[in-house]
Amino acid sequence: MLKSIILRKKRGLNSEDARRVRQQGHDDALEFALAIGLSKDYQNDAKAKKDVIDPSGDAHSVKSGQKKWQIFLYGLGRFESDEAFAVMNGMGALLINCIKAFPESFDEYQKNKQRAKDKLRIPMREMAEKLKMPIRLKAFMNKSMFNGGEVDYLTVKHEGKFHVFYYKDVIEKMSEKLEVLNSSARSKGQTPEQKVIFRYKGKNLGELEMRNDSPVHYREIRFNMVKPKVMDFLFKEIPFSKNFNDKVLMYGTTEKKFGRW
Repeated sequence: MLKSIILRKKRGLNSEDARRVRQQGHDDALEFALAIGLSKDYQNDAKAKKDVIDPSGDAHSVKSGQKKWQIFLYGLGRFESDEAFAVMNGMGALLINCIKAFPESFDEYQKNKQRAKDKLRIPMREMAEKLKMPIRLKAFMNKSMFNGGEVDYLTVKHEGKFHVFYYKDVIEKMSEKLEVLNSSARSKGQTPEQKVIFRYKGKNLGELEMRNDSPVHYREIRFNMVKPKVMDFLFKEIPFSKNFNDKVLMYGTTEKKFGRW
């Protein structure tokens, strides 16, 4: 009984943490909008990853946080209905196969977790192999982070300022510089090839994994990135260009388009 109470309490705290993160995201998007001259009723489209639409009509995915970014958390329906994933050289089919490696029922999964984990190894291994090709990695990052080019900029709040990166610079450098590999079993009882890891200079920048820790997100795939490591990557690979103002900084080819209104 005590264990059950503790678990329920932990889930409640996680829910509250998630609410705080969402609110912080809204607050940061508003702060960025005001910093580039928009009003408090600025335009956005959160479902399309367009957190702020600037005066030129270009969209920004505004990221903040201190530790991790959740790039996406999708279930079977999303991968079956999203045409972009479906035509991405078999990537959509592999993502679906990762989900279908697990039984439909969470209770059924609990009875034999190892069987599902063993089945997952095959599509996870195949996915890592596909993403090792730079053009496929570029397409995957473009779809995952920028909704297939519908979002123009990755705009990150970091140390009190907003750093603006053009999406083409980001996906180009990621396709060139990131190493793609599968997770390994680091201790007895662990199963290898449960994740696809994106690594930069020996450090894990992001990971693609199955969520099977609770019934709430059972059979969903999560793509996370580690903010400090992403920022290290961006600052090293995409050079500073100029200040838009004291609050907003531009990088790479951003200045060719951003701020010209």
